[in-house]
Amino acid sequence: MKMKNKVIITLVFSFVFSWSLFAQITQPARQDALVLYHNGKYKESIAVCEEEIKENPNRIESYVVMCWSLVKNKQYAEAEERANQGLQVSPYDLRLIEILGEAKYYLGKNSGAMEQFQRYVAGAPDSGARVGVSYYYMGEIFIRQARYQHADIALSSAVKKEPLLDSWWTRLGYAREMAGNYKEAIMAYDEALKLNSASTDAYRGRERVSAKLQ
Repeated sequence: MKMKNKVIITLVFSFVFSWSLFAQITQPARQDALVLYHNGKYKESIAVCEEEIKENPNRIESYVVMCWSLVKNKQYAEAEERANQGLQVSPYDLRLIEILGEAKYYLGKNSGAMEQFQRYVAGAPDSGARVGVSYYYMGEIFIRQARYQHADIALSSAVKKEPLLDSWWTRLGYAREMAGNYKEAIMAYDEALKLNSASTDAYRGRERVSAKLQ
């Protein structure tokens, strides 16, 4: 009788194990949210992150990738909310601090965005991946506020970090133009045109400034 019970238990165990293995093989693997993000599949990336957070509410990587995807998908209010939730889990995560700044920037919350970008720049190493981007957004905020000398400083820092972006040089030229620093504005517009000779904004900016210097 004991032997019979052992056989039954063994058979049940084998069946459960086999079914579990079969389920693992046949069930499609969950896609990597970061890979989806890099491939421009932002909605899919957000959905994967949502599932990961449901399973583990403290999974900070999921908050980070989700917020990146939300901003790229222009869901700025949701990105702001999720970034704040993530910062409750990890208050000093620089990636969330920076992306919260971007979300606030696109929502027109200039003071809040500036605070986050300043926090990021202060905490990130000089080689931080988003330092140049943070300086760029700071410059754009200063332009919104008509603080053009400040915008010049911020955008100069941005192009120092990433000197191959013609649109950033164009905005630096504009900030200098609005501040009345015309010779320096021409220098910035010229840099933009070296990188992209088809830049209409840089060309027109240079023409405006040249006319003022004559």
